[in-house]
Amino acid sequence: MTGIQLEVVLEDQSPHKWRVPLKEDVFAAFMAKGGPMVHKVFGDKSLFGPLLFKKFFDPSDAFPLWEFEPGLLLSDLQNPCVDWFQTDGCYILKSELPKLEKISIQVYVDNGKVMEISGLWKHKGESRATDWRSGKWWEHGFVRRLELPENTDWKKIEAYVTNDTILDIRLPKTSLECNVPRGNLGVLKESASAST
Repeated sequence: MTGIQLEVVLEDQSPHKWRVPLKEDVFAAFMAKGGPMVHKVFGDKSLFGPLLFKKFFDPSDAFPLWEFEPGLLLSDLQNPCVDWFQTDGCYILKSELPKLEKISIQVYVDNGKVMEISGLWKHKGESRATDWRSGKWWEHGFVRRLELPENTDWKKIEAYVTNDTILDIRLPKTSLECNVPRGNLGVLKESASAST
């Protein structure tokens, strides 16, 4: 199994992004009008869905993921499409990506404190005049912002996409090496085979 390494951008010069928060009533109306593609991107099991953690949480707000156990936050989901854990050397986040025709994933680190995973799901007719992240971002793309643990060596974060469907992000802990082999998908392997 080979993965494509993604560039992790350490300095994002886009100060106006995520200024429009996604509210629960707006999300409900958006999902009601949305087609199958919208449900793939923002569904209950998706890393980018606002209802992933049992109650509504705007994915553009930074979430303290590493303070929780996956079994606790995802206990209501059968075959969740996201998992996170830590080893002696690093924190690891694995997630299935929405199965779209064309997907572009970007990983940013904001001031060494927040990791942002975002991408476009709507490519047709989009305007390049303004940054899609500065307005109603959910109409064009998706995001999940996660607070980084304090002992993360954020300048050495690595991100990979395997088979165009599995996102694997490794956050090394300060002064230790990450020692878990790539391709260990755990829960995600079951989830991927159940969805096919």
